[in-house]
Amino acid sequence: MSSPEGTRAPGAGVPPQETTGPARRLLGVPRQRNRTESSGDDMSTASVDPPTGTLAFVESPVQLLNVLEWAHTAEAGALTVVVLSPHDPMTRGQLRRMAELARDEGHTVRWEEARGGPTAPLRTVGGLTPLLRRAHRIVLGDPFSRYVQLLLTLTKARDLVVVDDGTATMEFIGQLARGERLVRWHRHGSGRGARDLLFAPFANTARRRLTPAPEGARRARAIGLFSSMPVEVPPGVQVTTNDFAWTRARFGPPLLTRGTDIVGTSLVETGVVDADRYLEAVRSLARAHGATRYFAHRRESTDKLRRLAAETGLEIVRPDLPLELIARRGPIGRLILSFPSTVVHTLPLALRGTEVEVAVCDIDPAWLTEHASPRAQGFLDGVTGTAREVRRLPGTAEPKGLATG
Repeated sequence: MSSPEGTRAPGAGVPPQETTGPARRLLGVPRQRNRTESSGDDMSTASVDPPTGTLAFVESPVQLLNVLEWAHTAEAGALTVVVLSPHDPMTRGQLRRMAELARDEGHTVRWEEARGGPTAPLRTVGGLTPLLRRAHRIVLGDPFSRYVQLLLTLTKARDLVVVDDGTATMEFIGQLARGERLVRWHRHGSGRGARDLLFAPFANTARRRLTPAPEGARRARAIGLFSSMPVEVPPGVQVTTNDFAWTRARFGPPLLTRGTDIVGTSLVETGVVDADRYLEAVRSLARAHGATRYFAHRRESTDKLRRLAAETGLEIVRPDLPLELIARRGPIGRLILSFPSTVVHTLPLALRGTEVEVAVCDIDPAWLTEHASPRAQGFLDGVTGTAREVRRLPGTAEPKGLATG
């Protein structure tokens, strides 16, 4: 295992994101370890039919972590995990580290360059079709993914399991219960562009496949949800609680520092929160609570992180694994500060039995951009309001401009 800091090097600064070829050197920024990215040839790509007939599709490190948690809880045995590789270098790097852990657990990992050019989708779907036809159970991490929705139309598996994809799971279950189209919560507008209309038949089929069959239906299908999120599922969905048992058994307990750590968010990158407002909020939190480190979200831009380091003095850390594993390994601060995000639900579970405290700061409506979805504020409030085992920062101790609810 590498150090918990992942790509961090001593001496402050923001590591650049992974690049293909020689690593770029930014002024005042430490060099970062680079991993092979060109073809994914360090992963198994053979069409191996697992003994259990279980096929899992993931597109992010958190999804793969939760597949491992599900396999541990369900005692599912060996399965085949298909990584539909994204473009983002930091996400790819974390996925490769998670893939190593999956292989250590006895699972087969099939790395697909699913977005590697105009012919990649056809090549990927063609290569996966035999596996899809043989599998009796499909485990998926992102029901909003067009790739996953397309693949769901090609399988006859009657056992479908959705594992957490962070807070997006809450929105998925809500839309499923209401019979709505599957649309990510931060998307603005109707989302009915030309590509949406072209893909609509596949999306509708996928939604039907993920909807429990009515009672008494001739061909019953099992729909399962493996989640650590507070959700109210529609009738017919079987829920299993994800309490991060595998993570706690595999890592830790962590070494605790005396400091405070801040967890970053990609709300600026998704166009929900204004960048200047966000930086001011982080600066105020760091000053009020004596924070020294900032764990960057994998999608945060290098330019924003460089500016944040310069204006706050925080040490920027780009983790090489999901934060739940980083925190469980340690070292980690005794207080972790976060904005509304998945970690306010998952970190208390992963760190159960330790002395680490997680605190959450709400997003002030004034921070939202004019491009933010009308649903954004309500969704973010719901993420914070339903979090268990976390401390809401008291209003009297809150930096100016931060809402505490």
